[in-house]
Amino acid sequence: MKFRLSWLALGLSVAFAAQADTTEGSAARGKVLGYTCHGCHGIENYKNVYPTYSVPKVGGQNAKYMEAALDGYATGERAHPTMNAHASSLSKQDRADIAAFFAASEVRAAGAPVGAAPAAAATCVACHGADGVSISKEYPNLAGQHIDYLERALRDYKAGKRKNGVMAGIISAVDEKDIPALAKFFASQKPSLCATDQVRELGKCK
Repeated sequence: MKFRLSWLALGLSVAFAAQADTTEGSAARGKVLGYTCHGCHGIENYKNVYPTYSVPKVGGQNAKYMEAALDGYATGERAHPTMNAHASSLSKQDRADIAAFFAASEVRAAGAPVGAAPAAAATCVACHGADGVSISKEYPNLAGQHIDYLERALRDYKAGKRKNGVMAGIISAVDEKDIPALAKFFASQKPSLCATDQVRELGKCK
């Protein structure tokens, strides 16, 4: 319990710092700017290659988290050649606007999780919510995300390929064998994140 609370406290302090660095975004402007995003994120089950895993769903993701993620790609803190090139070509305001567009289809907590959470999820739910809908806009929603993408992200955090002070400490206590179960649990939650074309055409995720 002390371990969980200490990391939660650290996570909240990081989140408040991140909040101070966010820019007010325009979803209407982001809808126009984000047209290039649909080529990958708008296609359900579209795959990244070398390594191969599903391109993440970003419809319904929290705006502050999305802005921070795009900022990370722009600075190279997050490594992905395509995303690095794209994000670095955008201004800070552009990234905030695109993040606001993605977030326009808000994913709300369902009230109860689908299935039983694995024991290894005890620390995860403190930030990402019992049903994968985060408790704070600074943290990503995980509900309904592609299972192979979640596995890839967790393994990248564990290997240090993704940089995040909070996740680095948490993932160090997670056994490699528990990662598939964690990914499966959060991927099965409803309502879920969706492809960007669903945000553009339907205005909401299912």
